[in-house]
Amino acid sequence: MDGVFRALADPTRRALLDRLHERNGQTLTELCASAGMTRQSVTQHLGVLEDANLVSTTRRGREKLHYLNPVPLHEIQDRWIEKFERPRLRALSELRRRAEDTMPDPTFVYVTYIEAGPEQVWQALTDPAFTTRYWNLSFDTTWEKGAPMVWDHGDAQITDPGQVVLEADPYTRLSYTWHSFTPEWAQQYEIDDERLRGLAAEPRSKVVFELEPDGDQVRLTVIHDGFDEGSEILDMISGGWPKVISALKTFLETDDGGRGLPA
Repeated sequence: MDGVFRALADPTRRALLDRLHERNGQTLTELCASAGMTRQSVTQHLGVLEDANLVSTTRRGREKLHYLNPVPLHEIQDRWIEKFERPRLRALSELRRRAEDTMPDPTFVYVTYIEAGPEQVWQALTDPAFTTRYWNLSFDTTWEKGAPMVWDHGDAQITDPGQVVLEADPYTRLSYTWHSFTPEWAQQYEIDDERLRGLAAEPRSKVVFELEPDGDQVRLTVIHDGFDEGSEILDMISGGWPKVISALKTFLETDDGGRGLPA
């Protein structure tokens, strides 16, 4: 975490993170214009933020888009802040998130580095014996392209014809459609009929996991997109992914979590 703290110590870099929080997925040109700095200066600051894993990037044609990556911040919160004043800070965080977190860009790009092999990360993402240990969720599917998926949340199973595997390239790339809301799901989370109709009317989104070996680690990128502006589902999952990714990392990097996974 030393690199994260060093990156956050500079006010210019904190300002760049604020601008990405206001509008995610900006190009270098857009960030330069809002920062009032030269391309070289902004590029150097972005390089520090990327090295600290606070900013992730994707390509759109010739353009390079920059995204705020909140996973390291969540890990700092979990390790240094939340455990000391967990109930009060969680309530304050939820209140602030609801008041301030507009997230106008409908795409999430999250990145973390996990000390494990691609085979271990892949199995942790797909094997019900492991997903239930850090996600409280399991999938019933063959993990073949086009195969249907049943989501098992314990008290509620979600089955839908449009809930399918989109890509499955073992140890490299996994993608599937994100579930819709069913009456069983609504009952479990106390969602009333009117709100359920609004959630069901939203387009089905898509999540992609990209696994890239990096020495003794795996660079895991999670991309979730396909939302409309103002999506309530987007708002509901905005705080969920950093927690899931952080829990996956902890699960794989502890002796207990790693037991039973391929070496």
